[in-house]
Amino acid sequence: MRKIKVGIIGGAGYTAGELIRLLIHHPETEINFVYSTSNAGNQISKVHQDLVGSLDKTFTDTVNPNVDVLFLCLGHGNSVKFLKANSFSENTKIIDLGNDFRLEADKVFDGKTFVYGLPELNKSSIESANYIANPGCFATAIQLGLLPLADKGLLNTDVHINAVTGATGAGTSLSATTHFTWRDNNFSYYKPFMHQHLGEINQSVNQLQEGFNSEILFMPNRGNFSRGIFATIYTDFSGSVEDAIRIYSEYYKDAKFTFVSENQLHLKQVVNTNKCLIHLHKHNGKLLVTSIIDNLLKGASGQAIQNMNLMFGLEETAGLGLKATYF
Repeated sequence: MRKIKVGIIGGAGYTAGELIRLLIHHPETEINFVYSTSNAGNQISKVHQDLVGSLDKTFTDTVNPNVDVLFLCLGHGNSVKFLKANSFSENTKIIDLGNDFRLEADKVFDGKTFVYGLPELNKSSIESANYIANPGCFATAIQLGLLPLADKGLLNTDVHINAVTGATGAGTSLSATTHFTWRDNNFSYYKPFMHQHLGEINQSVNQLQEGFNSEILFMPNRGNFSRGIFATIYTDFSGSVEDAIRIYSEYYKDAKFTFVSENQLHLKQVVNTNKCLIHLHKHNGKLLVTSIIDNLLKGASGQAIQNMNLMFGLEETAGLGLKATYF
């Protein structure tokens, strides 16, 4: 059987590096090209240095319009620009890791309708889709913490969220807050109550709980570690913790990568995996939901491959049993 030919756009970034590491071990794929205008002609292993001996390819500034699947690993807002400038076969499936097509108002572009690619929410739609808007990293962790409650119509008061992401969440471009001397032994918040992922979070909650009109109060934080997201969420809940565990376990009973844990969580449980782990705790009238993921895998490239597997009728877990190793 012919392998799936893969093209990657924006090949020098963290998410593209994770895609390459996973795809070279995927049993059903072969990497056809990796596009990067800033690195065209350079060996991929000079940028993603752990790939020495694993991938003998160079970056290119040209595309093959006939690949089977195209991953867009571009900065937010750049996927639309790229697709306007480059045409692909009508048989080419596209998975965008940016935020250009995640919201309902933006999902149709040039005759293409992008499906929001959270498998725990939209699995059947993903299976029949040709174009996927891969969720954001914070959005993935937070939605997986909220969807079982929304599914039961139980989000009826404000939701409070505090979540911390690792340094890779900021991408490879340098800024004042990404230098080692600033990040090391440091902690800070940013974009309080106004993070760009709130739009897709609210959209998914409303998909399950129509008429949801409470406020989601989200405080994003920068942690002094490389990868991972640790999210704590609390809201009013009248049932017992046992009731909550039943609700979450039932919702995720068929999920391949999302699991409810009886134990308190720590980030190393999910780093370098495509898992989301969830823990539930009840205090007085509040339910505390802890949700943890690897921001580069379940929050980006791992979930993108999970979506690809569903789109091509493959086993959902194909190529995702291995751990990425570089960061």
